[in-house]
Amino acid sequence: MRYFDVGKIVNTHGIRGLVKVVSQSDDPDKFFKLKSVIIDGKDVEVEQASTNKQFVLLKLKGIDDMNAAEALKGKTLKVPESDALKLAEGEYFIRDIYDMEVYEENGEFLGTIDDIIFTGANDVYVVKKEGTKDLLIPAIKSCILNVNMPEKRMTVYLLEGLRDL
Repeated sequence: MRYFDVGKIVNTHGIRGLVKVVSQSDDPDKFFKLKSVIIDGKDVEVEQASTNKQFVLLKLKGIDDMNAAEALKGKTLKVPESDALKLAEGEYFIRDIYDMEVYEENGEFLGTIDDIIFTGANDVYVVKKEGTKDLLIPAIKSCILNVNMPEKRMTVYLLEGLRDL
């Protein structure tokens, strides 16, 4: 069975066992729909979810005090692929972007996506091609023209100066 990483527990919150989670989703509100998460291979029920600044706060069943919550720091939250929330048209999972071939709109092969930099404003795709320096392409509508998931192919428009970075 395949799993999606949906967040990472980075701290506790208060004394009643809440954990502070950094979401790995572009929409932290998706946590409100989760009934359970997998932590270290165990299914744990989500009793309550809320947001606090850039974090998601979760109350997990059986985690009732700060000490129990503290033991979860650094743990990754996963959900089975079968339980993942369905994506809207034009949305895709971050994991599916890695190793995607990238082409400029004129058909020139630019390389493959090797890494993704997560910034506050938008993601940035790191495109690698042997013999050239890395190309950083912002994941914005004016640059990303088409994403063809079945062919693992992305067509982009390079804004002026992107090749020079």
